[in-house]
Amino acid sequence: MSTRISPLAGRLAPASVLIDTDKLVAAYYSERPDPTVPAQRVAFGTSGHRGSAFDVSFNEWHVLAITQAICDYRRGQGITGPLFMGIDTHALSVPACASALEVLAANGVDVVLAADHEFTPTPAISHAIVKHNRGGAGSTRQTRADGIVVTPSHNPPRDGGFKYNPPHGG
Repeated sequence: MSTRISPLAGRLAPASVLIDTDKLVAAYYSERPDPTVPAQRVAFGTSGHRGSAFDVSFNEWHVLAITQAICDYRRGQGITGPLFMGIDTHALSVPACASALEVLAANGVDVVLAADHEFTPTPAISHAIVKHNRGGAGSTRQTRADGIVVTPSHNPPRDGGFKYNPPHGG
């Protein structure tokens, strides 16, 4: 890990590194991945699927497929409790959350979101899952919870990310 501090630290970003968020969100909805192109396939790395709508490596098709796979996994594992869901400030997080919510609703999954869809730190989702599954406030202990965090973490603003947190919280 580098100890060098970026010359941009603490300063406004220059125009040369800014992205057009309207074009990014439009690409999220309009571009269709080609499954024959490896870089455009769903690919989970260290912590979830990450990519950019500009590269057709993170868009609505990816999120719909991943969310349906999560619903299928929940069903297969008998996970019937709430799914805690959080988002961060990246431009693709809100549209990806909306796409995921459509699939979750169609599958009858009870989703818990922050009030007014506020941004949620990743550890807060893990904590909510663990608290529910250990019998914390509001838990029936008869159901197991899991979660989704829509974030590419430290990745650049052009990226989106989608992480699944199983019942153990991470």
